[in-house]
Amino acid sequence: MQLATHPKSAFRAAIRITRGALAVTLFAVAVAGATTNASAQVPQYGNSINLDTARKVMVAAVAESKKNGWPMAVAVVDNAGQLVAYERMDNTQTASVHVAVEKAVSSATYRRSTKVFQDLVAGGGMGMRILGLPGAVPIEGGLVLMQDGKIVGAIGVSGMASDQDGVVAKAGVDAIK
Repeated sequence: MQLATHPKSAFRAAIRITRGALAVTLFAVAVAGATTNASAQVPQYGNSINLDTARKVMVAAVAESKKNGWPMAVAVVDNAGQLVAYERMDNTQTASVHVAVEKAVSSATYRRSTKVFQDLVAGGGMGMRILGLPGAVPIEGGLVLMQDGKIVGAIGVSGMASDQDGVVAKAGVDAIK
């Protein structure tokens, strides 16, 4: 077997090796950067919400609901998804009793708003995988509750259209900012 001694052949081989090494390096940097960014963006759990704070969240959410004339069910859970406070207003549809709790649990356990899931499903394609996650509710109205930059619980609201549920949930979140 004869080795390539022609200068152009050696140069081409060196270019191929350099391109391959560059591609591997860029891939490794991209993966490391994505991993670092993803972990930095995930909110961490703090101490669980206490009853007094859960009541503040509840009072604000119910006040917003009443202001708009929207009969709602409102649930507040701790950071493990366990119910801390709950209120069902008069004339709230029966299904909302369960849905409000499930939205809160979904937000607490998946550490994100249920609207994130709603938007992913609405986008179709790969976003449809959300429907296979146990307990993930893809309907707006569930939000995490944060204190000192950490998740202490979540609120779930149901009773009207999902965007209206989201307005009431945000009022609850804003009560402890």
